[in-house]
Amino acid sequence: MRNTSLKLAFKVLARRKVFTAISLVGISLTLVVLVVAAAIFDNTFGAAAPESRIGRMLCVRFVGMYGPESSYGTNPGFGFLNRTIRNLPGAEIVSVYSESLTSVIYDQGRRIEAQLTRTDGAYWRILDFHFVEGGPFTAADDEADRRVVVLSQTLRDKVFGSGPAVGRKLNIGGKEFRVVGVVAPVTPTRIAAWSEMWSPIGALSAEERAAFGGHFNGLVLARSRAGFGAMKREFAARVAREPIRDPKEYKEIRAGLDTPFEAFARQVTSNRPRNPALVLTSIIGVMALLFMSLPALNLITLNLSRIMERSGEIGVRKAFGAPRRALVMQFVSENIVLTLIGGAIAFLLSIFALRTLEAVAPVADVHLDLNLRVFAYGIVIAVFFGILSGLYPAWKMSRLHPVEALRGGSL
Repeated sequence: MRNTSLKLAFKVLARRKVFTAISLVGISLTLVVLVVAAAIFDNTFGAAAPESRIGRMLCVRFVGMYGPESSYGTNPGFGFLNRTIRNLPGAEIVSVYSESLTSVIYDQGRRIEAQLTRTDGAYWRILDFHFVEGGPFTAADDEADRRVVVLSQTLRDKVFGSGPAVGRKLNIGGKEFRVVGVVAPVTPTRIAAWSEMWSPIGALSAEERAAFGGHFNGLVLARSRAGFGAMKREFAARVAREPIRDPKEYKEIRAGLDTPFEAFARQVTSNRPRNPALVLTSIIGVMALLFMSLPALNLITLNLSRIMERSGEIGVRKAFGAPRRALVMQFVSENIVLTLIGGAIAFLLSIFALRTLEAVAPVADVHLDLNLRVFAYGIVIAVFFGILSGLYPAWKMSRLHPVEALRGGSL
């Protein structure tokens, strides 16, 4: 019976080419968008080098002061991070690093712009970069304010060609730096790890070392995820002890020791909700549900039309004794086959879409992997909607009397 239903499903879909084409387009495009979005999300927040230990990483990327009528938000300053994340209970390694800022390399008459991140020595112990040449600079290099730099392989090739770069000198912003290491390219979706070159933070003024806001970020590697709660509570207690710059204008300082996704949510929502991650997750969930419901509604509408057109066929089959269950299974089988064909097309289109996005990305080294787990979830959801969209109208039509069905009875 099942083999007969499947064979008939293929024949019906091949015969009704317009319906099949419209349905495949809807299913395929929905799955492609879902898979591309998941690939971007996974390549930003999933575990992969140099952020292989992202499951144990917490960060501080936003701090703000809030009052009844005014608000002020920024990246944390060096001083704020020193006061709030050093020596946290449960922390294995703590690092402070700057936002990536555009710097200029002068090389034999050429002017090359590249992104520079300033870090301490602990940064290299949290993130597992793959060094194709040399190695990282150390805490001693940072404390001594040595002018050393690590380059990405892409930037090395652009400046020096494919030859060795370690030990060579580089003019960055009018100052001479010595190259100590070259790392394999990092995709820009890796927020904490991505840059084109890295140098020590080095000497800071007294004002910079005490600053509340600035252009730095904090990165903490916890001994285990079990310690997140205690670390976050201690961080919140330290933030509560921070002096407010203007108590008349601002009443509260708000910051979080966040997972990478929580930090992203905090920045997207400008730190206004009390639980930014919950708000962003709810928005994404509702949008995904609405988006996935579009092909279901499309299939339901098409199925109603299709089943009405086949009322004569249903009437004849019922007149010859076809059981109600067989009729329902026939229409459901057609939808499942249609969904699986659309999934196969979507798989190929997703690979093409991801490679195209990599090629046209405005920055170098973008790499997006196809998330097979998310693709599988998408197929399961699509099949569910396919069954749902075919089940109800088929069941209603199967209940019609043969004579009424032959007359084109209404659902």
